[in-house]
Amino acid sequence: MELADEIIINAPKDRVYAALNDPDVLQKCIPGCEELVQHSETELEAKVVLKVGPVKARFSGDVQLDKSGAPDAFSLTGQGNGGTAGNAKGGADVTLTAAGDTTILRYEAKAAISGKLAQLGSRLIQSTAKKLAAKFFKSFQDIMEEDAVS
Repeated sequence: MELADEIIINAPKDRVYAALNDPDVLQKCIPGCEELVQHSETELEAKVVLKVGPVKARFSGDVQLDKSGAPDAFSLTGQGNGGTAGNAKGGADVTLTAAGDTTILRYEAKAAISGKLAQLGSRLIQSTAKKLAAKFFKSFQDIMEEDAVS
């Protein structure tokens, strides 16, 4: 499964980059995130509860960040275990482009799932993934714009 999108955030690129690397901000934005722990500059551990169709699962997983292209670009890879619901793994490439006082954030993500979740059908999985990504970026946009006002 692949996802790609572009959003405009009303904040300068350095602030957007910093927020994307702030575990507190990310925890608020990730749908169903119960816990997000930063173990190092490039390693995070997450606990997330998700409902996909009739299957509700608690995932725990690890995320690795590659900041070699920072602050213009970075990538992340991760994998999560949802117990009997299945497993998920994937990654995303993110680019940030300054556009005046705003930042254009583009991402391309790929994910693969197995177990019960994979049996739900690709249309439901794709639809849910798009909704979760949209929810994440809407929350992120809201937080960035609240900070700009205060």
